[in-house]
Amino acid sequence: MAGRELTSLRSPRVKAARRLAKRAFRRRERRFLAEGPQAVREALEIPQGLAELFTTAEAESRHPELVTAAERAGVPVLRVSGEVMAELAQTVTPQGLLAVCEFIDVPLSTALESRPRLVTVLAHVRDPGNAGTVLRTADAAGSDGVVFTDASVDPYNGKCVRASAGSLFHLPVVVGPRFETLIADLRQAGLTVLAADGAGKRTLDEAIDDELLARPTAWVFGNEAWGLPDEILRHVDDVVRVPIYGRAESLNLATAAAVCLYASARAQRSA
Repeated sequence: MAGRELTSLRSPRVKAARRLAKRAFRRRERRFLAEGPQAVREALEIPQGLAELFTTAEAESRHPELVTAAERAGVPVLRVSGEVMAELAQTVTPQGLLAVCEFIDVPLSTALESRPRLVTVLAHVRDPGNAGTVLRTADAAGSDGVVFTDASVDPYNGKCVRASAGSLFHLPVVVGPRFETLIADLRQAGLTVLAADGAGKRTLDEAIDDELLARPTAWVFGNEAWGLPDEILRHVDDVVRVPIYGRAESLNLATAAAVCLYASARAQRSA
């Protein structure tokens, strides 16, 4: 089990981990923070995914199997005081386990080489909580990968990591391509590129009836407040809107993504 307890915020290893709360340091170190036992458990499933584990004595006693698994994998385990954990964690009530993880994103070519049937693209999505929820939804719907374009939030943002509920570690994640080059690569991989947007002339029901969703598909989801810009809508293969049967003005991003992705998943499995 972990050795001597670190109680100083000036500890070099504590300071190095704290810096990862900022995107610039994450990019430089190619590392990020993941909190809680579920995130630690998922990170341990990835070879060399976990670089360091901070734990309190209480969390160590609650989750000895995770600490043991980390030590067996050769991961340094550092016991820290509750005060230090409170400074490291980005949640109001820390769970006492915090992992320093290596970046796990892959090149777009790697994500597309297996000829995926369902890909999720986040374009101009800025809210990390929404982005993480969409990532989790994509995982649940069987998406073969998630792409964060250069205009979207950092998937390694702490709030995004937490909202993904471990799904960040489950499927290929691509970070940073420009949409102008991305769309050509998606098409070359045999994917029909559909934008989910309230301005679409074709409804999701019509797309289902026309068997459009049975094809290998890349769904593009846009900004929470103002949707997708015209320069993206002009270049996709079709723009599809989720029909509103009641009086609600619209659906939020995560809900719309869930409806679209599950519609594709069902259509592809029924084809």
